[in-house]
Amino acid sequence: MVRVVRDPEADAEARQRPLSLALVRRLWALMRPYAKKRNTLTALVIMRSMQLPALAWAIGAVINGPITRGTMGENNQFPAILLGAIGVLVLAAFTQITFVYRQRFALELGEAIVHDLRGQVYEHLQKMPMQYYAKTKTGRIISRITSDCDSVRVGVQDVLFVSLVQGGQMIGAMIVMAWYDQPLLGIVVAMSPVMWLIGRVMRSRLSQAYRDMQESFSRVTSTIAESVAVIRVTQALAREDVNADLFRELTSDHAEYNMNTVREGGRLMPLLELTGQISMGLVLVVGAYRAIIAADPMPVGDLIQFWFLVGLFFSPIQVLGNQYNQALSAMAGAERVFRLLDTQPEWSDVENATELPSTVQGDLSVENVTFAYEPGRNVLRDISFDAPAGSMIALVGETGSGKSTLTNMIARYYLPDSGVVRIDGYDIRQLTSRSLAKVVSVVPQQNFLFTGTVGENILAGREGATIEDAIAALRSLDCEWLLDDLPEGLDTQAGSRGGRVSLGQRQLICFARAVVADPRILILDEATSAVDTMTEMRIQHSLGRLLESRTSIVVAHRLSTIKSADQILVFDHGRIVEHGKHQDLMTKSGIYAALYERFVSQT
Repeated sequence: MVRVVRDPEADAEARQRPLSLALVRRLWALMRPYAKKRNTLTALVIMRSMQLPALAWAIGAVINGPITRGTMGENNQFPAILLGAIGVLVLAAFTQITFVYRQRFALELGEAIVHDLRGQVYEHLQKMPMQYYAKTKTGRIISRITSDCDSVRVGVQDVLFVSLVQGGQMIGAMIVMAWYDQPLLGIVVAMSPVMWLIGRVMRSRLSQAYRDMQESFSRVTSTIAESVAVIRVTQALAREDVNADLFRELTSDHAEYNMNTVREGGRLMPLLELTGQISMGLVLVVGAYRAIIAADPMPVGDLIQFWFLVGLFFSPIQVLGNQYNQALSAMAGAERVFRLLDTQPEWSDVENATELPSTVQGDLSVENVTFAYEPGRNVLRDISFDAPAGSMIALVGETGSGKSTLTNMIARYYLPDSGVVRIDGYDIRQLTSRSLAKVVSVVPQQNFLFTGTVGENILAGREGATIEDAIAALRSLDCEWLLDDLPEGLDTQAGSRGGRVSLGQRQLICFARAVVADPRILILDEATSAVDTMTEMRIQHSLGRLLESRTSIVVAHRLSTIKSADQILVFDHGRIVEHGKHQDLMTKSGIYAALYERFVSQT
């Protein structure tokens, strides 16, 4: 018994129809940039689909011509037979050459399309809102750009054009059969509905089997991605064996779904082949009767030719039955990729969006902002405050009170449900993403480093920045000593997600990256929480210099770092319940004072 574990997105995928002309048209449209190659391939497909019926006709002509005349006593037929055989061999060789070039062009076209498609998906993912990543499993996202895009490649290379060849071959064979013998063609046509009915019944079962198999594979990839991301937690909790058992269950489920798909496909193909063989047997029996016993005998060459044509007519049905399995996978993958590409970001640059001027000062105004991740569950409630250029605003409150969510609003990672955020009077919804990113820089709660060198990570803060800028940034933070601590200085490899440098070093590298970006508004979200006390002391005075000419929004649990803030906003359940300077709030003996006293008692 297969254990089925579903999630909403997987259910949405399962409800989609796996085959659709709209999807085929969209796949065809992907070939538009490669129209010349596509048209050449189409011509090769047409040639290839006609060649085998033509070869069957040529064989019949040789048998009906010189071979039949030779059996009837006519002399000197060997040269004609030899010439006919050479013609058949030349046609057969030309058929194989066409096959080779069709495969080559299909391979090149498929690789070009999947290259472009992966680029589109990756670019689109960069623009998707934070809510998409919060709700979508990492493994599912990875599947879109890897296995699903690869399914599209298979669909183009091995399904679309092969199906066109086989379909053309069926049409060509039927035309030649109709030309030579309509009664025998009637037998073929009579058996076709039987094959169609078998295919329809079996394919509906295959469709569900493929959807279940792909859903189970998505669960496997999601689990792998999650396990890698939290491996430290797994080892800290000694959950290696538990997680391994759970993963074995998932892979066992996937193997069972895979076997079920193979079993369903295994029932389809023998039934199709048996029906085709019965049809060929009937044609042979009726044709032999007409060739030997009937008053108006059928030429033996016509019978042999027709028998070959019957095989050419039914073999594509069997091949297409096989292709249907791949088509299900390809179309399901294409559908998921296109659904992602059709998902518009929650926000994007409005038409005629405004570029922030280079003279922007960094005046920040938050006006009546309300926001909910889920309808009816507000995380922010009517938040309003002003941050004059160059001021330092500290956000304080218990975990989950809305501090980080507010910084997400300011950086435009999310858009408020109501209210507005302004910079120098400009509504940030009306600004271009690029100009906003130049003005607002974020040092996030999780200090992420890209794979590459430390220098490359620092210079990622601004396009066109140089090594001198990176050194100057470290100097401004009074952290030049970091160059000596790192084995190869700025050329030290940071590793995946910064895994080859310490937490404190990672924090300082992120600070330096923010300095290189040179924003007017700097957001420090729990910026010092990962830095040890000694490192924090070494950077506090340099941070003060860094923030002098910038508007700063600081979120910190170490309340000692924000005593000098121009204004402290105290959050509680999504509202600002207190605001003022440190000393003023301490005299009120409210929430802030309680938080500060608790902090002091724990340090």
